Amino acid sequence: MSLTNDQILTALRGVKDPELGKDLVSLNMIKRVDVSGDRVKIGIELTTPACPMKDQIKKDVERELKKIGASAVEIEWSAQVRATPNLSQRLPGVKNVIAVGAGKGGVGKSTIAVLSAVGLAREGAKVGLLDADVYGPSIPMMVGLQQEKPRVRGEKLLPLEAVGLKVMSMGFMVDPEKAVIWRGPMVHGVLKQFLDQVDWGELDYMIIDLPPGTGDVPLTLAQSIPMTGAVVVCMPQAVALLDSIKALRMYQQLNVPILGIVENMSYFKAPDTGKEYDLFGRGAAKLEADRLGVPFLGEIPVNIAIRTSGDAGTPADIFEKTDAATREAVMNYVRRLAGQVSIKAAMQPTPLELKIT
Repeated sequence: MSLTNDQILTALRGVKDPELGKDLVSLNMIKRVDVSGDRVKIGIELTTPACPMKDQIKKDVERELKKIGASAVEIEWSAQVRATPNLSQRLPGVKNVIAVGAGKGGVGKSTIAVLSAVGLAREGAKVGLLDADVYGPSIPMMVGLQQEKPRVRGEKLLPLEAVGLKVMSMGFMVDPEKAVIWRGPMVHGVLKQFLDQVDWGELDYMIIDLPPGTGDVPLTLAQSIPMTGAVVVCMPQAVALLDSIKALRMYQQLNVPILGIVENMSYFKAPDTGKEYDLFGRGAAKLEADRLGVPFLGEIPVNIAIRTSGDAGTPADIFEKTDAATREAVMNYVRRLAGQVSIKAAMQPTPLELKIT
């Protein structure tokens, strides 16, 4: 018996994206259906190349199609990151802006920003990394660009490129040992320049590394562009967690959605024995996320490779040369982050369904 397109689409209406809570057809994720007798080939367009639920979607699709008699199911995957409404009017070509912030310094905020950007890029997304920590720009060193300067084309600065990212930082403009002693209006001006006068091109995600605290920079950004959301970086230590909650409350006051909390330096796993040590306590960030009703994005361990890759400007090492457990922890965080961005996009009006013939 030959299956029909209508039968297949009806069956796929029974498959929900586990995070978005809607079926694949109404989400406009089914892009193509080819039928040959009882053999089915479909094209599914994910809402992010870093989809954390891809394997679950595959199992659910196969289950529903086999219920109606499909003997073989082949899936061709693609991804189209959906954009934050109205952002393109302010940053043409940029679909999502993700702020990475913390209530205090020293919790690894810039490290998480770099891991976020590199992880999304390695999954196939187009990613930019904006170092908005004007007073202490560390991104150039962490991605191996500290000796480079951006070029100018027409009236636009061209971001530098490294490890699959487009990068811009105040660190490209000043001597590495020179202190930036600016008042708020000057900081506001340079941030506006980074947004208006940099040729970012087409980006699925722009990751912005914010300075610690609740000062001028996040306020300027919130007033300048419709941000997709913020990631709050914290340590499990009580004092650090308290300051992180203040940062989270700041974003809420500025009407910036909270994408989630990530616990950095969550634990240390001894490489010789495999024993885990909770150097700063562990699990407090998840408890606070649950209490505050915001997503918990994961735990990033203390790992020598994370420190050495940041010092050497080789962040790809985290994804290629470190131990499997650390790689998995980082990528779990990256995929959960991507999933939260997709959830925010799904809250917007549903796109028109594609009529498959």
